[in-house]
Amino acid sequence: MAAAADEAWCRETVPRVMELVSPRLPQRDACALLSVSPWCHRSLAANPKLWEVLDLHETKKAGERLISALSMARYRHLKVVNLEFAQDIEDRHFLHLKEMGAILLEELEFLNLNACQKISDTGIGAATSLCPNLRALSIYWIVGLTDASTEHIVKNCKQIIDLNLSGCKNISDRGIQLVADNYQGLQKLDITRCIKLTDDALQKVLEKCSALESLNMYALSSFTDKAYTKIGYLANLTFLDLCGAQGSQNLTDDGLSSISRCGSLTYLNLSWCVRVTDVGVVAIAQGCRTLELLSLFGILGVTDACLEALSKSCSNSLTTLDVNGCTGIKRRSRDELIQLFPRLSCFKVHS
Repeated sequence: MAAAADEAWCRETVPRVMELVSPRLPQRDACALLSVSPWCHRSLAANPKLWEVLDLHETKKAGERLISALSMARYRHLKVVNLEFAQDIEDRHFLHLKEMGAILLEELEFLNLNACQKISDTGIGAATSLCPNLRALSIYWIVGLTDASTEHIVKNCKQIIDLNLSGCKNISDRGIQLVADNYQGLQKLDITRCIKLTDDALQKVLEKCSALESLNMYALSSFTDKAYTKIGYLANLTFLDLCGAQGSQNLTDDGLSSISRCGSLTYLNLSWCVRVTDVGVVAIAQGCRTLELLSLFGILGVTDACLEALSKSCSNSLTTLDVNGCTGIKRRSRDELIQLFPRLSCFKVHS
């Protein structure tokens, strides 16, 4: 009787418990539970939502694990593969998957290969060939990649709306122009430290990718107002990072005044844009009235005048303001700041 009761409990109760618990489990815990009992294995394997994400970030032997996972039927409906900072992942693993022929991740939407330094243009070609319906691709800090990678991406993945090329220092104007020509519906683009890019490439992106909502251009010294003025045409832009990294930014008040036409901006990082003055920041205050975060870190040319302008236009939205290193802005008490910006929760000022 006891054995029959135990079997009934495993057959009826375990699946119900797993159904309730599994959506809250980290995937690695779910994988560990697979070996607890045949009932756990069947219950978990039968839950398709559990296997829509393959998270191998920071793991060792990630290439072998990837191949092993994709050989299992339960991973055939993957939507996310995360290999960020994974170890032992190389071109040969993606080439092997491609050569297997049976592997095609048609439902994959997001592939994260951030900092997988052993992957080259060849690996990007093989990886993107496996996921034709990819929507987001992140290849942050794979410094060996070149324009050949962007050729593979635009050829294999026609539906990209989110592309992170941050730290890909060998991608040139030609590669970015391919992106502009093929992804006119692009919503997010990160070209941080893509140091070979010039005004010509950025202008083409800004002209063709008018749907951009997020643009990250941290630490780029090659751009000038010739290109920056075109940012003002991005009506949907909400996130803009122009941090100059130790004063390397060439943005001036003219460029910033054009950017002030982006009325939907909520996040604007102008740290180290050392050529900016009150004139440009006042224009931003008047044009971008829904700003939630503004960083003026390290800008000596701004004074209390820009703070007053911001308090008139953005007092109901601004929650984070960084004026550290802005010696022209005087120190204020918390009460004084709350009077200017009632919603302010984070304020950084020079010591």
